This record gives sequence, C-alpha cells and structure tokens, in this order.
Amino acid sequence: MIDFILIKYVHFVAIFFVVATLAGETLLLKPSLKRKEIYRLSRIDMIYGLSTMVVLGAGFMLWFAVGKPASFYSSNWIFILKLVLFGVVGILSILPTVFFNKNRKGDAEEKIEVPSKIKYMVYAEVGVLLLIPLCAVLMANGLGSS
Repeated sequence: MIDFILIKYVHFVAIFFVVATLAGETLLLKPSLKRKEIYRLSRIDMIYGLSTMVVLGAGFMLWFAVGKPASFYSSNWIFILKLVLFGVVGILSILPTVFFNKNRKGDAEEKIEVPSKIKYMVYAEVGVLLLIPLCAVLMANGLGSS
C-alpha cells in the first residue's frame, strides 16, 4: 500500500511540475527574446522534459506494478485517450525545445526573433494538456470502462 501511495504522490508532483513549467514557458515567450532569456527558457524546458519523464515513469508503474490491475486501465478507452493526448503534448513540444536549444548560446544580449509557430506550439501544448485532467475526472467517475 505504501508503494502505491508513494508512486501516486510522485506522479502528482511531477504533473504539477509539468503544468508549472509549461505555464512558465507560456508567460516568458515573446516575439523577440535575448539569448539569455532563451537560455532561461531552455532550462525551464529541460525541467519540463524531465518532469514528463517522471509522470510517464510513475504512470507506467501505476498501470503495471502497483494499484489496480493493468486490465482496469488497458480496457478503458478514456485512459488510452489520455495516453494519446500526453503523446500529442510531447510531439508538440519538440519544435519549441529544438528552437530553445539551438538559440540559447551566443551573445547573451543578442535579440532573436521567435517564430510565431513556436508560440502557437506552446499554446497548443497547453490546450491539449487541459484535456488530460478531464479524462482523469471521467475515468474517476467510472466512464470509459467496458
């Protein structure tokens, strides 16, 4: 029982980090950024990426190792949708991550124009991420089970 509680706690804390770092990226993005600001965004994005790995790792442990039987989740179409949405968020994060990492080095005061598609990708991540808790609430209320 303690393993279930601990893994679930780690899962929730990591989710909070994902949301916080994505909110930070959203708030810090501007049409034009200095390299030092892009460097800061790349660090936030690194924490975001690590947090998503922890969410995924803890989630797989909850699915296959502790708590309810794996069949409870595997047979729930809403759970599968949650995984797909999480994957979509990950795919949407690739382009901003590449942009931040590619443009973080150099003269710290140099201004870099941020392509509008980078901001739209981050906004899309937020939009898709907002659907995941809805799926969790639906599952918690018994929907999606066969």
